[in-house]
Amino acid sequence: MSITRPLTTVYAAGAVLWRTIGNDIHVLVIHRTGHKDVSLPKGKVDPGETLPQTAVREIREETGIKVALGVPVGATEYVMPNGKNKFVQYWAAEVTTKAIQKSKFVPNDEVAALEWLPLASARGELSYEPDKEILDNFAALVKEGVTKTFAVVVLRHGKATPPSDWRDEDATRPLTERGLTQSHGIVRTIASWKPKRFISSTAVRCVETITPVATALKKTIKITNKISQDAFESGKSDVRSVVGEIVRKRKSTVVCSHGPVSPAVIREIALATGTPWTSALEEAGMLNTASFSVVHLSSTHPSSGIIAVETHDSQL
Repeated sequence: MSITRPLTTVYAAGAVLWRTIGNDIHVLVIHRTGHKDVSLPKGKVDPGETLPQTAVREIREETGIKVALGVPVGATEYVMPNGKNKFVQYWAAEVTTKAIQKSKFVPNDEVAALEWLPLASARGELSYEPDKEILDNFAALVKEGVTKTFAVVVLRHGKATPPSDWRDEDATRPLTERGLTQSHGIVRTIASWKPKRFISSTAVRCVETITPVATALKKTIKITNKISQDAFESGKSDVRSVVGEIVRKRKSTVVCSHGPVSPAVIREIALATGTPWTSALEEAGMLNTASFSVVHLSSTHPSSGIIAVETHDSQL
């Protein structure tokens, strides 16, 4: 009697790197040395990594280019020749002239050459259908005119000291040891989008959660009672004005608040961008401790609605 063993899944991540050359969008394809093929930059997850971390690291290793992730553009899943299942998540990532100038790429044993091509030409050069499908997803964004994006990271604070164990004001409850571990554990993943602005509730547990990533990126934190739980439950919060400012500034931003407030933040983003309310958006606001949803908006046409939402649960 033969026994069929379950497939082992290999996880990987990559991106469609793009920039404007002249009046056209060009994307980067890599010519791989050993495989003798042409593909989008991607690579396998290292132990302890999240998919966004992998995408940023692999792009830098394969191309020498540092990027901030943009909107997710889909995933591929297929069976490799060795019988293992492979899952690859992709994001779009705009490449700046400065990033290209700082790249130290030289041909090596893994990547023989980098090539910037117009969309149609790139599709024709790619060796594999899954890569072409991802490029088609990106091309759809180009057609809609929403390639330039910014991210709103809606973050719930980490595990805090229970109210029953705290005799002082609720807003002064600190993170537990687990919560502090969570706050440091999410730094590299959130940094994958290179947020420029950081906004926190006045509650100690929120400030302690957002501080490690803000410190890592050398950014200051704007602390406001407008998104605190106390203000929200007393009817004195002003989530709308906070979200409105984020949309107007069009810079990637982390907003750290509370379980009851996070759904309201997501809803106000939808209202501010004319996005119909859906169950998917509702779910994006229901966050576990130290988990976050990344809401992607168009930098050029914010009123065109939410382009995509992705949720990342804390693994700690």
